[in-house]
Amino acid sequence: MDDLCEANGSFAISLLKVLGEEDKSRNLFFCPLSVSSALAMVYLGAKGNTAAQMSQTFKESCQKFYQAGLEELSFAKDTEKCRERINNWVMEKTEGKISEVLSPGTVCPLTKLVLVNAMYFKGKWKAQFDRKYTRGMPFKTNQEKKTVQMMFKHAKFKMGHVEEVNMQVLVLPYAEEELCMVVLLPDENTDLAMVEKALTYEKFRVWTNPENMTESKVQVFFPRLKLEESYDLESFLQSLGMTDAFEETKADFSGMTTKKNVPVSKVAHKCFVEVNEEGTEAAATTAVIRNARLIHNPAPEALSHATNISKLCPPPLPVLPGNAS
Repeated sequence: MDDLCEANGSFAISLLKVLGEEDKSRNLFFCPLSVSSALAMVYLGAKGNTAAQMSQTFKESCQKFYQAGLEELSFAKDTEKCRERINNWVMEKTEGKISEVLSPGTVCPLTKLVLVNAMYFKGKWKAQFDRKYTRGMPFKTNQEKKTVQMMFKHAKFKMGHVEEVNMQVLVLPYAEEELCMVVLLPDENTDLAMVEKALTYEKFRVWTNPENMTESKVQVFFPRLKLEESYDLESFLQSLGMTDAFEETKADFSGMTTKKNVPVSKVAHKCFVEVNEEGTEAAATTAVIRNARLIHNPAPEALSHATNISKLCPPPLPVLPGNAS
């Protein structure tokens, strides 16, 4: 289990960094567990160097079996009906939070295989925020200040300080206490990009280690937020070393089809998250498409500037990492 957590954790941090490089002004939220789960199913049918590259990228996590059902669809006869069928399945599994993982034109009559997964989470805070204290307050992004609806809670929370990057670590537990939200809050003079550059899974484990934190009563200001983000992950996965799967002359998925050179043409990922006074609701889905080819501080703790946020499950595994910038 530790090896699996390390593999998924390292993948999560690596993907966080490459996604963050694309647009530093954009809010970033994604579900690496959804991505790695979808690609793990692809890995089970990969052979040769295609499998070796994926194994190097996802290590032992790709060797696990995932419960998955199979359904035969005829993309050649009715592409739009097949697309709607997949989108409806995702909408059902995410409680209506994600209605369209496959946009028009994503699949075509040449589509041979679509692997889709969906994840949904809804958790209430162990110590809920009181709505009567929520009010408009300034939030500093990397470029400017803007007014957001800021929640407030005065209670005991676990906190730590990372001298290496001048950053506070705040843990917001959910009621079940199996999951928690970890907030990495750089000080006013530390850029969020510096924190992400220094971040590794090993450091993340140290920074979020309960032994490095103390529980004290603090005033927490936290922005209420609702985000939906979409990503096409092909180029990002290639930058992490998974290249052959996308090349027609090199892709080898003979473990799932008699046609060897049918590469992955698209990896679409969508993620939804809402954080409010009661708790957090989140959903994520990833679709992999293969087409045939024609030739501690007692002072008030305010999340008032760019912040890195991650839902965490023990042992430390970032389930929904991202940043609010």
